[in-house]
Amino acid sequence: MDLVKAIRDLYEEKKRLDAVIASLEAMLAADTKVAVPTPLKRRGRKSMSRDERSVVSERMKRYWAARRQQRENATRIGPMSSATSA
Repeated sequence: MDLVKAIRDLYEEKKRLDAVIASLEAMLAADTKVAVPTPLKRRGRKSMSRDERSVVSERMKRYWAARRQQRENATRIGPMSSATSA
């Protein structure tokens, strides 16, 4: 008879513990939803490595040299042709 009572008490304690565990898990789930922000996507340009920067630098040097050459050719031809026509 004492065993039956002990088993009944243990089942009641188990029910109480299950209820406490369930409430703690619910609180934990609610906290994690609020505490963990979604990661933000990175926007803007990607950074370049040193090698990529040097390649771009060389390309832009050639570009601006060509632009200066075009401007010099245009100014050499431009004023002479306008001076002869005036």
